[in-house]
Amino acid sequence: MTEELGKIKNKSLEKAIRVLNCFIEKQPLGITEISEKLGLYKSNVYDILSTLTALEFAVKDEESNKYYLGIGALRLGRAAAQRYSFQEIAAPHIRQIAKEAGEICYLTIPNGYEVYYLDAAIPNDSNSFLASSLRNSTDPMNATGSGKAMLAYMPEEFVEDFLSKPMTALTEYTITDPEQMRTELQKIRMQGYSVDNMENSIGLKCVAVPILTRKGQLVGAMSVSGPSLRFTEEKIRHFIEVLQNHLVLMQQSL
Repeated sequence: MTEELGKIKNKSLEKAIRVLNCFIEKQPLGITEISEKLGLYKSNVYDILSTLTALEFAVKDEESNKYYLGIGALRLGRAAAQRYSFQEIAAPHIRQIAKEAGEICYLTIPNGYEVYYLDAAIPNDSNSFLASSLRNSTDPMNATGSGKAMLAYMPEEFVEDFLSKPMTALTEYTITDPEQMRTELQKIRMQGYSVDNMENSIGLKCVAVPILTRKGQLVGAMSVSGPSLRFTEEKIRHFIEVLQNHLVLMQQSL
């Protein structure tokens, strides 16, 4: 993915970022764990972590000799979150959508050629662990309802660049043919929503709508996802209505 979007010119910086990214999935981490995960020398990982610690992007637990993300990473994350301030607007809506639909509702944004799950809500508020575990993951853009919904409203240059490269197939239903995808995107633009018909996972379906500002700028997508047996034509129409009703309310603040 990085090679597709731009060549990496600083290998040392790349290694440091890869080390930082390890902490997304688990904290704390030791030098050996990171070394084995990334295939880097322990001495290299030690030098990187020492530098990150000096810059407050990591902090060392002296008892366990393991590392956590530091205040520098928190500051950077909060600064990055300002770009996605619409998440605060969308948060109450996706929780209400989950309740009205009785299914999981996702809030996603484009991340290169992938879909990034920014937030998630489930009908049962008590299962907060499940909702949190669904955040921060990614999927190929062509293999999700949200991805297709966003791709349909991306700049033409981006779409053509995306379609010029091999598309990942996650199931036998995933669209990987460029012409078929062009037809699919045109259909999505005409109807204002997309459907994932077990294209991401067998037994799961999804309905998604793009989130556009009042000026027509794409900022993300919302989707309702659940077992395919529950996604009857009647239910799908209901999910679309729920999503679009909340989308109208959200756009008043975007």
